[in-house]
Amino acid sequence: MELWNATLGSGFILVGILDGSGSPELLCVTVTALYTLALASNGLLLLVITVDARLHMPMYLLLRQLSLIDLLFTSVVTPKAVMDFLLRDNTISFGGCALQMALALMLGSAEDLLLAFMAYDRYVAICHPLNYTIFMSPRICWLIVATSWILASLTAVGHTVYTMHFPFCMSQEIKHLLCEILPLLRLSCVDTSQYELMVYVTGVTFLLLPLSAIVTSYTLILFTVLHMPSNEGKKKALVTCLSHLTVVGMFYGAATFMYVLPSSLHNTKQDNITSVFYTIVTPALNPLIYSLRNKEVIGALRRVLGRYILPAHPTL
Repeated sequence: MELWNATLGSGFILVGILDGSGSPELLCVTVTALYTLALASNGLLLLVITVDARLHMPMYLLLRQLSLIDLLFTSVVTPKAVMDFLLRDNTISFGGCALQMALALMLGSAEDLLLAFMAYDRYVAICHPLNYTIFMSPRICWLIVATSWILASLTAVGHTVYTMHFPFCMSQEIKHLLCEILPLLRLSCVDTSQYELMVYVTGVTFLLLPLSAIVTSYTLILFTVLHMPSNEGKKKALVTCLSHLTVVGMFYGAATFMYVLPSSLHNTKQDNITSVFYTIVTPALNPLIYSLRNKEVIGALRRVLGRYILPAHPTL
């Protein structure tokens, strides 16, 4: 079969969920609304945590990083998908595809590691409160953030460079919402089974190991909470942990399906739905899940709105 060089050709054609749905216009409106919600909610949460000094604690500094990652993650995918549908132009250059893949991998991997570190933060806060300032000092907190970004960046660059070095067949259609490893490998004319095994190992390392740490942390937290004498303390701890576990379930469920399950169990429609979930739906819902039942965040939001946005009422 004749090979084509995407670096010299027109690149690829992204055939995502908007092109294959029964009601593409309605789906486009829904995706746009979710993206707008993600921008507004994550942006507002970033503003509140940055401005309000009472939230300058490790838990909220990590939450701020999560909001930043979600804001960037959905912005890497959603605007292009919507504009492609509106302009009826689904092409993406070779370089653009590589850049989108690298950014998506980096942000997804960083969120994956960050969620595990957030579970560790809750474990220390609830199970070892007297040592919290030692185990989660500002220096350790920033070290955690830097570790997440550095490991995620190295992994993303390595996988992107190796994926894009394969020769591709005449078909330029990537039947997926964005440029990702497995959908792109389906266009390769050479055997990629060994590399797919490497992707599987990376998926297990970046997903199942942090997930195991999260499960362990929350198991220990549950035992500690059940022995708390104060019902109010139990309730506060459980609300905080349940919000985190909800986010963990949404993100890890979708990412595990995409990167851990064998390729034989994948099909184009399921992969598209899964990618929509962790690139569009989850970033829109995360800040709402974390903030709606968090009294500290709600209180800080009211203070920030009262100070910077809502006009001050003169004293009568």
